Amino acid sequence: MFVCLCHGITDKQIKEAVQQGCENLADVRKKNGVASECGKCARMAKTIINKELSITPKYYEVA
Repeated sequence: MFVCLCHGITDKQIKEAVQQGCENLADVRKKNGVASECGKCARMAKTIINKELSITPKYYEVA
């Protein structure tokens, strides 16, 4: 599903960014550009980020 229409960013791309180490909206914004134009997608992006953070193990939790 498209989350950021301004940049064509999908929920899958946001989840992948979190899996690659992004921990908040600012990190995902730097990586993908999400919520950097009109900002209407920020709330949905934060929800996706927080959900993905809750299910993605941290490197120190795995070891």
